[in-house]
Amino acid sequence: MTGADPLIQQFVEGRYVDRTTGKTVPCSLKKVVTTETTEGREAELVLGLGLGERLGVVADENTWDVAGRRIQAALPNSLPIILEHPKADEKYTGILREKSRHVDGLVAVGSGTINDLCKHVTFQDGRGCAVFGTAPSMNGYVTSTASITRDGYKLSLKSHAPRGVFYDLTVLANAPVRMIRAGFGDAVCRSSAQVDWLLSHRLLGTSYEQGPFDIQAPYEPILLEKAEGLVKGELEAVRALTDMLTLGGFGVLFTNTSHSGSMAEHSISHYIDMFADPHPGTLHGEQVGVATLTASRLQSRILALETLPPLQVRQIDDGKIRRLHGKSGDEMVKVAHGKAFDAEATRAMNARLQREWPALRSELQVIMLPLEKLLAAYAASGTPSTAGGLGIEPCFYRRAVLNARDVRDRWSILDLAGDLGLLEEFAEHEE
Repeated sequence: MTGADPLIQQFVEGRYVDRTTGKTVPCSLKKVVTTETTEGREAELVLGLGLGERLGVVADENTWDVAGRRIQAALPNSLPIILEHPKADEKYTGILREKSRHVDGLVAVGSGTINDLCKHVTFQDGRGCAVFGTAPSMNGYVTSTASITRDGYKLSLKSHAPRGVFYDLTVLANAPVRMIRAGFGDAVCRSSAQVDWLLSHRLLGTSYEQGPFDIQAPYEPILLEKAEGLVKGELEAVRALTDMLTLGGFGVLFTNTSHSGSMAEHSISHYIDMFADPHPGTLHGEQVGVATLTASRLQSRILALETLPPLQVRQIDDGKIRRLHGKSGDEMVKVAHGKAFDAEATRAMNARLQREWPALRSELQVIMLPLEKLLAAYAASGTPSTAGGLGIEPCFYRRAVLNARDVRDRWSILDLAGDLGLLEEFAEHEE
């Protein structure tokens, strides 16, 4: 139960060899430790990370009580930095930068928001950070990117990974159940993201790496099998989720992008964060979990077609996009035009699909997790499977499914379905 998984340790020690390239995958992390408890080991864990002599222990009002106070007391010459109701946006980036200006490095105590803020602030000014995770709620603990909102627009920004990542399984197992379910939702998007990324690679020639999926393959069945134990506080189940999230995060190491774990399902989640007014208070992983099922249903529907209808040249209504999306509309118009095929490209793509669809369809069906397996695991863990179950208005969610393709420049099943003329009808039935 204690210590890093052997595969995770290979990454940390720089020994993991990508079977596709035959090269080791570089990793900036110095320690990843998973243990039943970090109590009494806090200073030992941080030692040797090179964070400096004076550390700032960053928490919010909740994570301070869960573990922050204990960790700060155990780290000599450290200062508490408590953020009140923080958000992962540029405002709080500035707040944390100001509050931490007198320390050499940061120790985050929290999950997605606290971790992203610490990663991004220290990346910007050249300091280092570590993180004690407080919930297995997302796969970003080990990544070198941070999700930061700028002017209402959700961005995946280059940052750096923490030098140390420490998972206290007892703390993680006692996290709010909805955060554990959120982590489950963020972990099982492997299937929908891989189908999207490979689809884009085969049809558009975009980059693709198999390595991120190779490392997750042995762990995904274990997580699905132990899904019920997640909500019962079983440490082995929480360990399975934590390992899967860590390996999902390590996917970024192969390409320095998040494509291996963030495609259509994340675009839908980003749309919710950007445009739900008021925001329903849903967590990132909760949204991704529901959107993963949506993307999987759409993928299943299209992959069931032996012959595709012809792609149509997209008619982009710039004014409508701007009216619907306010100050983010200009960027979305830019994204839409950047991904749209003109008449010549549409003819060429239709000819290509006519030739290659049977083989591509078979290839994608092999790597896709069957929808019934996903649904069974969701039911076992009690993970919400509909937007309505999260408190998101179904009519708004349908709008998200229809328009999320324009949130990012990543070409996904949403783009294919839209150009095939199938997306609008599909979105009408999502809830």
